[in-house]
Amino acid sequence: MINIPENAKKWLNGNYDNNTKVIIKQLAENNPEELTEAFYKELEFGTGGLRGIMGVGTNRINRYTIGAATQGLSNYIIKYFSNINEIKVAIAHDCRNNSRYYAEITADIFSANGFKVYLFESLRPTPELSFAVRHFSCQAGVVITASHNPKEYNGYKAYWDDGGQVVPPHDTNIIKEVNLIKDVNEIKFKGVTKNIMPLGNDFDDIYIKQLTSLSVSKDIIQKYADFKIVYTPIHGSGVDLVPKTLKSFGFNNIISVPEQDVIDGNFPTVISPNPENADALKLAIEKAVETNADLVLATDPDADRVGIAVKDLKNNFVLLNGNQTASVLIYYLIKSRFDKTLLKGNEYIVKTIVTSELLVNIAQKFQVEYFDTLTGFKYIAEIIKENEGKKLFIGGGEESYGYLAGEFVRDKDAVMSSALIAEAAVWAKEQGKSFFELLIDIYTEFGLYHEVLVNVIKKGKKGAEEIQNMMKRFREHPPFQIGGSTVTEIKDYSLQQGKNIVNKTVEPIQLPKSDVIQFFTEDGSKITVRPSGTEPKIKFYIGLKTNLCCKENYEPIKSDLNKKIETIKKDLGLNET
Repeated sequence: MINIPENAKKWLNGNYDNNTKVIIKQLAENNPEELTEAFYKELEFGTGGLRGIMGVGTNRINRYTIGAATQGLSNYIIKYFSNINEIKVAIAHDCRNNSRYYAEITADIFSANGFKVYLFESLRPTPELSFAVRHFSCQAGVVITASHNPKEYNGYKAYWDDGGQVVPPHDTNIIKEVNLIKDVNEIKFKGVTKNIMPLGNDFDDIYIKQLTSLSVSKDIIQKYADFKIVYTPIHGSGVDLVPKTLKSFGFNNIISVPEQDVIDGNFPTVISPNPENADALKLAIEKAVETNADLVLATDPDADRVGIAVKDLKNNFVLLNGNQTASVLIYYLIKSRFDKTLLKGNEYIVKTIVTSELLVNIAQKFQVEYFDTLTGFKYIAEIIKENEGKKLFIGGGEESYGYLAGEFVRDKDAVMSSALIAEAAVWAKEQGKSFFELLIDIYTEFGLYHEVLVNVIKKGKKGAEEIQNMMKRFREHPPFQIGGSTVTEIKDYSLQQGKNIVNKTVEPIQLPKSDVIQFFTEDGSKITVRPSGTEPKIKFYIGLKTNLCCKENYEPIKSDLNKKIETIKKDLGLNET
């Protein structure tokens, strides 16, 4: 545990700027609780890298924590790639307050360490950073973003030479190097301008050209080129690239939401810039109703995740969750290739353990291999890397609204996904169906999967301790019944074992350790409990499955399943938190 007074004193006596020292003194005098929050620990790489509230302190995003992370990363890169004459890195940033500032600090430090730095000239989508790392054969990359977090947050995602986010052992090794930096004077803040190369619109064109090569149904898009699509970047980095990519695919009728095309890290039109939230899509849906559009697309600030709204069976716009969109997208990516006899037998998809099992059913029908990974798209990228040149990655996704196709980007890509979702929509239209009706058809064929995510927010040091205690309780005193159905299996990814309660057998889990517990019940329900790696919350993924005979039964069955969800929440004690 860090000695908070001593740690703060170190900043007061060290080579830190005067403004930082003034703020620390003010906190010590007027807000000791916030001083504790700012210094009680150091930020660590989680499933999304470095992420936190902006401000002074070791537990905050600022010039010095960004600097230490970059210097530590530089030191590790130099050691790991000691046989390479010219080390290259790429840097991008989103729309958030201070993102450009932090990106330039990162570029300066990399350049001062002798690296060739490709720095995007202005905000760009996170997936384009992944693409740049691969395109320029970089050893690493960084994007400054806090994804969909509230405006007070920022973050730092580190990428490795395959274009994917850093995975073990690199992540922990980088942290070790960061921890070895005991003095701020070890950070090389003084940049070398000649080592920094700007990336602009010309590189965007290369990226978009590659994305367009993923289109399977160009003929259908040409027929429905005027298909009405409302798109909002929610003030973020998709503002130019998503419309340009949609047009490159062949969609000509892109309707903007002017209020949300404004680049603003304060996200003035939404409570949170998260495409999972209905509020974030409110203006876009209003625009879609006004213009009688067919599809609504909304990307988060760094444009790696996309939320959608489509017309339901009553012609009203409804939001689809990440599992629903992933299911339709994966179905389209496989079925369209199957129809054109493009499947060669070596294709595969990847999903995370908390994502719908419906994706597995779809893959199995078309004899496409599937892989499960831990939560975090870096693990999907790792599977792609392991199979590169041997098998062909069709697509993959996670329930948290992140999707990917093709192999030239190694992180979730909302620019690409937006275009492919629109392509799936016109493919359905060519068959006389809406996007929503296609989803219902999938449910009718494979079973109705009904999934709900419950977030329990626990902020700060006290909240982190509460989350640890909740996980401990579920491990030491697991429920016998959930939702009126007996628990038949428990998978503990921290222990790396699955326990069959009925047969009293234990099987090893062939995935890395992770603080995740899954409960499987007799009626086919799956409940996953997982602390977030990037936000102060614990997540409960509740998944149910039943049969669906026809679209007329969808709403009443969904209503019954929602009632069961409430019972499950009560059984897990979530109504009390």
